[in-house]
Amino acid sequence: MTAPLPSTLSRTRIKICGLTREADVDAAVEAGADAIGFVLYPKSPRAVTPARAAELASRLPPFITPVLLFVNQPPEEVMAALSLVKGAIAQFHGDETPAQCEESSGPGRFRYMRAARIPLGAAGIGFDLVKYASDYSHAQAILLDAHVEGYGGGGKAFDWSLLPPAVDAHLVLSGGLTPANVSDGIRILRTRCKSLSVDVSSGVEIDGPGNKGLKDAGKIRQFVAAVRAADASFSS
Repeated sequence: MTAPLPSTLSRTRIKICGLTREADVDAAVEAGADAIGFVLYPKSPRAVTPARAAELASRLPPFITPVLLFVNQPPEEVMAALSLVKGAIAQFHGDETPAQCEESSGPGRFRYMRAARIPLGAAGIGFDLVKYASDYSHAQAILLDAHVEGYGGGGKAFDWSLLPPAVDAHLVLSGGLTPANVSDGIRILRTRCKSLSVDVSSGVEIDGPGNKGLKDAGKIRQFVAAVRAADASFSS
């Protein structure tokens, strides 16, 4: 069995995704998020236009990274959006091949992450994350999300324990995270990769139907606090 990788970074980075309002951007920044995600997939209920993403991203202080989520969009659209939102990273969440990711990121001009869609339940053990990370070796990180109908995790969590014990990549855990379970995800995956970050969307939204894309500032603060508590448990 391959030995676990030592974690190279002690602090778990946090991305709050699917933001659509100024107040939510400000709340995420105030809570201590490291990255803010904007969905540019038109079919998503959290979708914003590139111009709106740029407007929202203009509120970010230095050292907080905007991330733009794309699903099977033409390279020229991707590069135009990345050029509009200064300092942005692309997140490819569709069926993009390694070559298409490289083309859409203009090769080497923009950084990108690649989403891996992990099957739910016991089927998750059949997903070869080591090979996937190798295939997308030029990605800055591999984002782990649940494989559900459509694109995006649908607020579902896959079985984190079924992932390989050692993946030579920076990983971003996503899919069904909440303030209540994020510490478990960090505990399970922290030593299995080069570094671990977390990405939350629906888990910090206002309760009730019709509120996709509308964040709850209190839940954001709780999520960040849970991540920091998990980090502290590793260093104690």
